[in-house]
Amino acid sequence: MSNRLQERLGALSAARLKGMRRGIEKESLRALPDGKLALTPHPIALGAALTHPHITTDFSESQLELITGVHADVDSALDELTRVHQFTYRVLDTLGGERLWVSSMPCGLPTDETIPIGRYGSSNVGRAKSVYRMGLSHRYGRRMQTISGIHYNWSLPDVSSEQYFALIRNFRRHAFLLLYLFGASPALCSSFVAGRPHELQPLGDGSMFMPHGTSLRMGRLGYQSEAQASLAVSYNSLEGYGASLQDALTRPWPAYEAIGIRNLGGDYNQLGTSLLQIENEFYGTIRPKRVINPGERPLHALRERGVEYVEVRLMDLDPFEPVGINAQTMRFIDVFLLHCLLSDSADDTPQEIAELAQNQHLTAARGRELGLQLLRGGREVGLAEWGAELVEQCMPIAAALDAAQGSGTLHADAVLAARAALQAPDSLPSARVLEAIEKQHGNSFVSFVRARSEQTRTELLALPFAPALQAQFEQMTAESIQEQKRIEAADTMPFEIYREQYVSPARLGMARGRMAVAA
Repeated sequence: MSNRLQERLGALSAARLKGMRRGIEKESLRALPDGKLALTPHPIALGAALTHPHITTDFSESQLELITGVHADVDSALDELTRVHQFTYRVLDTLGGERLWVSSMPCGLPTDETIPIGRYGSSNVGRAKSVYRMGLSHRYGRRMQTISGIHYNWSLPDVSSEQYFALIRNFRRHAFLLLYLFGASPALCSSFVAGRPHELQPLGDGSMFMPHGTSLRMGRLGYQSEAQASLAVSYNSLEGYGASLQDALTRPWPAYEAIGIRNLGGDYNQLGTSLLQIENEFYGTIRPKRVINPGERPLHALRERGVEYVEVRLMDLDPFEPVGINAQTMRFIDVFLLHCLLSDSADDTPQEIAELAQNQHLTAARGRELGLQLLRGGREVGLAEWGAELVEQCMPIAAALDAAQGSGTLHADAVLAARAALQAPDSLPSARVLEAIEKQHGNSFVSFVRARSEQTRTELLALPFAPALQAQFEQMTAESIQEQKRIEAADTMPFEIYREQYVSPARLGMARGRMAVAA
């Protein structure tokens, strides 16, 4: 550990370390017992996806997103995530036994155009959310959007925007370690790659895999596009990041201009024809974030009030964990993010940005391969060797967190588990997934995830769920439906005017225009 890192750690008060906050957003497809995508609408008993604080949909009407609030400790965040799951499973159980698909890579998918896009009602903001998703389907195809993951939102008190961007640069440099340790998507159903070029190997009948893969979701088959590959977004400052994003949000893109905003029948194809329709379309492993005011564009909020927290976006669903992630993993992420914040963080360069993309693809496709070499400053370095360096530097940070939070040795244990995993690739979630597929499920990815999904459903339905909790969730359902109706009744602006105003470049700067948010 460098002296500077030691000094910065020593300067962090216990009060600031106790002020660390985290929250979770977890996506999962709704699947039928036979492992196929459920094509039913978002269940009304789960509330209005537009307005419910904890249960919404992501890209597809069939893709739930379960959201916690902000938590001062790992256990309370997990407890809340578990309660939201319990209520969700109880509702799904009354609707014919749909279950949540516990893998990041999707279940058996129908033809692309049959995958239902999220619907949010007749208000302008609701329609904009659906039109945005229609745009994603034209630009990237619907299959790609059915990949699911966990987003981990994290903050520490008194961190400036400049410091958050330094954290982000280090996170991007070292993200390979999280992909290696926690990637859990080395295989998939062949329906996902039908008609697409890929480098996967066949696995039994109907499944494909990478023998040393960790996270196909974060590799070349995941959230990739030729248009976004043309973006070399720099994270050296809020100003530079904002300028890169503004360019992508306003630059016309010929392939998207060819799609057009509306089709011949007058239905909307997309919100706009620029490289990105809105900020959320930019796919990164981590994002700077700020809570937005009603109707504010996210980039405007960042520019006006600075970074408030970061959103880690590369975590796979762990099919061996009932809610997709466990406390030890979360504690390691907390230590890792603190390491990214406290370490020296040189400015990024176009050469390094290209290196990091290559490292990500190598780790996703071949992370467990013995002796795998990554690039660091133009030179090759072993993944295991580089990972071991980082893990050693995390040990004092874990000890400081344990001391500040009075958590015994829980953070230190999480770092020791990471050290052990670096030396035992067979113990990793990605290796365990492949072993279970091969030994227990006749080389069938769908059979493995079906079994894990059924077991998860059984476990969560068996947990106690107090009548008061049930009543609380039912009240949230009712309130969210009323709130959606209120928003719809208050709308007076024609949708086309709303759309034009929402995508206007003027709303990305420091001006104070306000409108309802399309995300």
